Amino acid sequence: MTQYQEYLGFICNVLESYNKKQVTLTESTDLVADIGLTSLEVMESIERIEDHFDISIPLNILPDVNTVGELARKVHELTQ
Repeated sequence: MTQYQEYLGFICNVLESYNKKQVTLTESTDLVADIGLTSLEVMESIERIEDHFDISIPLNILPDVNTVGELARKVHELTQ
């Protein structure tokens, strides 16, 4: 399993607890439009991801992160 797939899997697990609409989480799932994340839920998710991978995700990148796949790619970049 590639590191990217590992990040993607973990992020999907984190987001599953916020997935009230029960959509299937894939790389192209939109964090707000599909899952319906609130800004607080986004921050809670980011915090869990940061703690798990021991990284810091700059808040200024969040406007450019719309899908699960984009978030996984950013996490992958930050851990390199």
